[in-house]
Amino acid sequence: MHLFEKGFSLLSILTLLSLVILCAISLSAAELPGAISDYHGFVRHDFKVDSCDTIVVSPKVEADGKPWIWRAEFFDHRPETDLALLNRGFHLVYIQVGNTFGCPSAMKHWDAFYHELVSKYHFSKKPVLEGLSRGGLYCYRWASAHPKNVTCIYGDAPVCDFKSWPAGKGHGDGSPDDWKKLIVDYGFANESEAIAYKGNPIDILQPLARNHVPIIHVCGDADTVVPMPENTTIIKERYLKMGGKFELIVKHGIGHHPHGLDDPAPIVNFIMNAWNQQNPKTDSLDVE
Repeated sequence: MHLFEKGFSLLSILTLLSLVILCAISLSAAELPGAISDYHGFVRHDFKVDSCDTIVVSPKVEADGKPWIWRAEFFDHRPETDLALLNRGFHLVYIQVGNTFGCPSAMKHWDAFYHELVSKYHFSKKPVLEGLSRGGLYCYRWASAHPKNVTCIYGDAPVCDFKSWPAGKGHGDGSPDDWKKLIVDYGFANESEAIAYKGNPIDILQPLARNHVPIIHVCGDADTVVPMPENTTIIKERYLKMGGKFELIVKHGIGHHPHGLDDPAPIVNFIMNAWNQQNPKTDSLDVE
Protein backbone atom coordinates (compact mmCIF):
# COMPACT_ATOMS: atom_id res chain seq x y z
CA MET A 1 0.00 0.00 0.00
CA HIS A 2 1.37 3.45 -0.91
CA LEU A 3 1.88 6.09 1.74
CA PHE A 4 -0.54 8.39 -0.08
CA GLU A 5 -3.27 5.70 0.27
CA LYS A 6 -2.71 5.77 4.04
CA GLY A 7 -3.50 9.43 4.14
CA PHE A 8 0.07 10.80 4.08
CA SER A 9 0.38 14.04 2.14
CA LEU A 10 3.48 14.98 0.20
CA LEU A 11 4.16 17.63 2.83
CA SER A 12 3.95 15.01 5.59
CA ILE A 13 6.41 12.76 3.80
CA LEU A 14 8.85 15.63 3.25
CA THR A 15 8.54 16.58 6.91
CA LEU A 16 9.20 12.99 7.93
CA LEU A 17 12.28 12.82 5.71
CA SER A 18 13.55 16.08 7.19
CA LEU A 19 13.16 14.67 10.68
CA VAL A 20 15.06 11.53 9.70
CA ILE A 21 17.92 13.66 8.32
CA LEU A 22 17.99 15.86 11.42
CA CYS A 23 18.02 12.78 13.64
CA ALA A 24 20.97 11.38 11.71
CA ILE A 25 22.84 14.66 12.13
CA SER A 26 21.96 14.75 15.84
CA LEU A 27 23.14 11.18 16.32
CA SER A 28 26.44 12.05 14.65
CA ALA A 29 26.87 15.07 16.93
CA ALA A 30 25.83 13.02 19.95
CA GLU A 31 28.84 10.76 19.48
CA LEU A 32 30.77 13.49 21.30
CA PRO A 33 29.81 14.08 24.95
CA GLY A 34 29.40 17.17 27.06
CA ALA A 35 27.65 20.51 26.78
CA ILE A 36 26.81 21.71 23.28
CA SER A 37 27.02 25.35 22.22
CA ASP A 38 27.62 27.50 19.15
CA TYR A 39 31.11 28.33 17.91
CA HIS A 40 31.02 30.72 14.94
CA GLY A 41 28.12 28.75 13.48
CA PHE A 42 29.62 25.32 14.26
CA VAL A 43 28.71 22.86 17.02
CA ARG A 44 31.03 23.04 20.02
CA HIS A 45 31.33 20.23 22.59
CA ASP A 46 32.81 20.85 26.05
CA PHE A 47 33.77 17.84 28.17
CA LYS A 48 36.57 16.52 30.36
CA VAL A 49 39.36 14.10 29.46
CA ASP A 50 41.96 13.01 31.99
CA SER A 51 40.54 15.59 34.43
CA CYS A 52 41.18 18.44 31.94
CA ASP A 53 38.62 20.67 30.23
CA THR A 54 38.51 19.97 26.50
CA ILE A 55 36.80 21.48 23.47
CA VAL A 56 35.91 19.76 20.21
CA VAL A 57 34.25 21.76 17.44
CA SER A 58 32.59 19.74 14.69
CA PRO A 59 32.46 20.75 11.02
CA LYS A 60 29.11 20.94 9.28
CA VAL A 61 30.24 18.29 6.81
CA GLU A 62 32.98 15.97 8.03
CA ALA A 63 35.79 15.33 5.55
CA ASP A 64 36.84 11.82 4.63
CA GLY A 65 39.34 10.44 7.12
CA LYS A 66 38.08 12.68 9.95
CA PRO A 67 40.96 15.22 9.91
CA TRP A 68 41.48 17.60 12.83
CA ILE A 69 43.55 20.56 13.87
CA TRP A 70 44.81 20.61 17.44
CA ARG A 71 45.14 24.13 18.87
CA ALA A 72 47.72 24.13 21.65
CA GLU A 73 47.02 27.48 23.29
CA PHE A 74 44.83 30.59 23.21
CA PHE A 75 41.69 28.97 21.87
CA ASP A 76 39.66 31.30 19.61
CA HIS A 77 42.41 33.92 19.33
CA ARG A 78 42.71 34.86 15.66
CA PRO A 79 40.69 31.81 14.55
CA GLU A 80 40.80 32.52 10.81
CA THR A 81 42.74 29.37 9.97
CA ASP A 82 40.66 27.23 12.32
CA LEU A 83 37.40 28.47 10.81
CA ALA A 84 38.66 27.92 7.28
CA LEU A 85 39.58 24.34 8.13
CA LEU A 86 36.23 23.74 9.83
CA ASN A 87 34.67 24.80 6.55
CA ARG A 88 36.85 22.20 4.81
CA GLY A 89 35.60 19.40 7.05
CA PHE A 90 38.25 19.42 9.82
CA HIS A 91 37.41 19.15 13.50
CA LEU A 92 38.99 21.71 15.84
CA VAL A 93 40.17 20.51 19.25
CA TYR A 94 41.75 21.94 22.39
CA ILE A 95 42.71 20.66 25.84
CA GLN A 96 43.28 23.02 28.76
CA VAL A 97 46.40 21.89 30.62
CA GLY A 98 47.12 25.23 32.26
CA ASN A 99 50.04 27.49 31.51
CA THR A 100 52.55 24.64 31.72
CA PHE A 101 54.85 25.23 28.74
CA GLY A 102 54.66 21.71 27.28
CA CYS A 103 56.09 20.14 30.43
CA PRO A 104 56.01 16.34 30.93
CA SER A 105 52.72 16.33 32.87
CA ALA A 106 51.06 18.39 30.11
CA MET A 107 52.28 15.90 27.50
CA LYS A 108 50.67 13.04 29.47
CA HIS A 109 47.34 14.87 29.30
CA TRP A 110 47.88 15.35 25.56
CA ASP A 111 48.52 11.63 25.18
CA ALA A 112 45.26 10.82 26.97
CA PHE A 113 43.30 13.28 24.84
CA TYR A 114 44.80 11.94 21.62
CA HIS A 115 43.96 8.37 22.63
CA GLU A 116 40.38 9.37 23.48
CA LEU A 117 39.76 11.09 20.14
CA VAL A 118 41.43 8.43 18.01
CA SER A 119 40.28 5.25 19.74
CA LYS A 120 36.83 6.26 20.93
CA TYR A 121 35.67 8.78 18.34
CA HIS A 122 37.72 7.53 15.38
CA PHE A 123 39.51 10.78 14.57
CA SER A 124 42.43 10.56 12.14
CA LYS A 125 45.63 9.21 13.68
CA LYS A 126 47.53 12.17 12.21
CA PRO A 127 46.30 15.57 13.46
CA VAL A 128 47.53 18.97 12.34
CA LEU A 129 49.25 20.68 15.29
CA GLU A 130 48.80 24.43 15.72
CA GLY A 131 51.26 26.16 18.05
CA LEU A 132 50.56 29.83 18.62
CA SER A 133 53.26 31.57 20.68
CA ARG A 134 54.03 29.41 23.77
CA GLY A 135 51.84 26.78 22.13
CA GLY A 136 54.87 25.92 20.02
CA LEU A 137 56.46 24.23 23.03
CA TYR A 138 53.52 21.82 23.34
CA CYS A 139 53.27 21.04 19.63
CA TYR A 140 56.93 20.35 18.97
CA ARG A 141 57.44 18.30 22.12
CA TRP A 142 54.38 16.14 21.43
CA ALA A 143 55.22 15.80 17.74
CA SER A 144 58.80 14.78 18.42
CA ALA A 145 57.57 12.04 20.76
CA HIS A 146 54.95 10.89 18.22
CA PRO A 147 56.37 11.81 14.79
CA LYS A 148 54.38 9.13 12.94
CA ASN A 149 51.15 10.61 14.29
CA VAL A 150 51.41 14.13 12.86
CA THR A 151 50.23 15.47 9.51
CA CYS A 152 52.08 18.77 9.83
CA ILE A 153 52.94 21.57 12.26
CA TYR A 154 51.71 25.14 11.92
CA GLY A 155 53.62 27.52 14.18
CA ASP A 156 52.44 31.10 14.63
CA ALA A 157 55.25 33.19 16.20
CA PRO A 158 55.98 30.00 18.16
CA VAL A 159 58.29 29.64 21.11
CA CYS A 160 60.96 27.16 19.97
CA ASP A 161 63.44 27.58 22.82
CA PHE A 162 62.37 28.51 26.33
CA LYS A 163 65.80 30.06 26.94
CA SER A 164 64.54 32.80 24.59
CA TRP A 165 61.06 33.01 26.14
CA PRO A 166 60.23 33.06 28.97
CA ALA A 167 63.83 32.97 30.24
CA GLY A 168 64.82 36.07 28.27
CA LYS A 169 68.44 34.90 27.98
CA GLY A 170 68.76 36.27 24.46
CA HIS A 171 67.50 39.53 23.00
CA GLY A 172 63.84 39.04 23.85
CA ASP A 173 61.82 40.66 26.60
CA GLY A 174 61.39 37.49 28.64
CA SER A 175 58.85 36.90 31.40
CA PRO A 176 60.42 36.36 34.86
CA ASP A 177 57.25 35.00 36.49
CA ASP A 178 56.64 32.53 33.65
CA TRP A 179 60.29 31.47 33.79
CA LYS A 180 60.05 30.69 37.50
CA LYS A 181 56.86 28.71 36.90
CA LEU A 182 58.40 26.80 33.99
CA ILE A 183 61.31 25.67 36.17
CA VAL A 184 58.82 24.30 38.69
CA ASP A 185 56.53 22.71 36.07
CA TYR A 186 59.41 20.84 34.43
CA GLY A 187 60.81 19.77 37.77
CA PHE A 188 64.21 21.35 37.24
CA ALA A 189 66.36 21.64 40.35
CA ASN A 190 67.45 25.17 39.44
CA GLU A 191 67.89 27.61 36.58
CA SER A 192 71.20 26.08 35.50
CA GLU A 193 69.52 22.73 34.93
CA ALA A 194 66.79 24.41 32.89
CA ILE A 195 69.35 26.24 30.74
CA ALA A 196 71.19 22.96 30.06
CA TYR A 197 67.99 21.14 29.02
CA LYS A 198 68.07 19.60 25.53
CA GLY A 199 64.36 19.03 25.04
CA ASN A 200 63.41 22.34 23.44
CA PRO A 201 61.87 22.31 19.95
CA ILE A 202 65.18 23.45 18.42
CA ASP A 203 66.82 20.32 19.88
CA ILE A 204 64.30 17.62 18.94
CA LEU A 205 63.74 18.01 15.20
CA GLN A 206 65.39 14.80 13.99
CA PRO A 207 62.38 12.51 14.54
CA LEU A 208 60.21 14.95 12.58
CA ALA A 209 62.66 15.11 9.68
CA ARG A 210 62.99 11.31 9.56
CA ASN A 211 59.21 11.04 9.27
CA HIS A 212 58.89 13.84 6.71
CA VAL A 213 56.62 16.07 8.80
CA PRO A 214 56.06 19.38 6.94
CA ILE A 215 56.35 22.59 9.00
CA ILE A 216 55.04 26.09 8.33
CA HIS A 217 55.67 29.17 10.50
CA VAL A 218 54.10 32.61 10.32
CA CYS A 219 56.17 35.26 12.13
CA GLY A 220 56.71 38.98 12.43
CA ASP A 221 60.31 40.04 11.90
CA ALA A 222 59.96 42.81 14.52
CA ASP A 223 58.91 40.41 17.28
CA THR A 224 60.68 41.31 20.55
CA VAL A 225 58.73 38.79 22.67
CA VAL A 226 59.62 35.64 20.71
CA PRO A 227 62.40 36.90 18.44
CA MET A 228 62.68 35.11 15.11
CA PRO A 229 66.50 34.69 15.21
CA GLU A 230 66.31 32.79 18.51
CA ASN A 231 63.34 30.63 17.58
CA THR A 232 61.99 30.21 14.06
CA THR A 233 65.26 30.99 12.27
CA ILE A 234 67.05 28.23 14.18
CA ILE A 235 64.25 25.76 13.50
CA LYS A 236 64.27 26.62 9.79
CA GLU A 237 68.05 26.33 9.36
CA ARG A 238 68.33 23.06 11.26
CA TYR A 239 65.27 21.45 9.70
CA LEU A 240 66.29 22.26 6.14
CA LYS A 241 69.77 20.82 6.81
CA MET A 242 68.06 17.63 7.95
CA GLY A 243 66.17 17.48 4.67
CA GLY A 244 62.86 18.49 6.17
CA LYS A 245 60.20 20.62 4.48
CA PHE A 246 59.90 24.06 6.05
CA GLU A 247 57.95 27.07 4.80
CA LEU A 248 58.18 30.52 6.40
CA ILE A 249 55.80 33.42 5.94
CA VAL A 250 57.37 36.62 7.27
CA LYS A 251 55.23 39.61 8.25
CA HIS A 252 57.63 42.50 7.75
CA GLY A 253 57.61 45.20 10.42
CA ILE A 254 55.18 43.20 12.60
CA GLY A 255 55.86 42.26 16.21
CA HIS A 256 54.47 39.38 18.22
CA HIS A 257 50.95 40.68 17.58
CA PRO A 258 48.77 40.43 15.62
CA HIS A 259 49.00 36.70 15.08
CA GLY A 260 47.87 34.87 11.98
CA LEU A 261 46.98 36.23 8.58
CA ASP A 262 43.88 38.18 7.63
CA ASP A 263 43.63 35.87 4.65
CA PRO A 264 44.65 32.42 5.92
CA ALA A 265 44.68 30.84 2.44
CA PRO A 266 48.49 30.26 2.34
CA ILE A 267 48.37 28.47 5.69
CA VAL A 268 45.26 26.49 4.79
CA ASN A 269 46.70 25.43 1.43
CA PHE A 270 49.91 24.24 3.11
CA ILE A 271 47.87 22.18 5.58
CA MET A 272 45.61 20.74 2.88
CA ASN A 273 48.59 19.73 0.76
CA ALA A 274 50.22 18.13 3.78
CA TRP A 275 47.02 16.24 4.59
CA ASN A 276 46.73 14.94 1.03
CA GLN A 277 50.36 13.80 1.01
CA GLN A 278 50.40 12.32 4.51
CA ASN A 279 47.03 10.58 4.18
CA PRO A 280 46.99 9.02 0.70
CA LYS A 281 44.32 6.46 1.59
CA THR A 282 41.65 9.15 2.06
CA ASP A 283 39.95 11.26 -0.54
CA SER A 284 42.08 14.29 -1.43
CA LEU A 285 40.83 17.59 -0.06
CA ASP A 286 40.55 20.55 -2.41
CA VAL A 287 43.25 23.22 -2.29
CA GLU A 288 42.44 26.78 -3.33
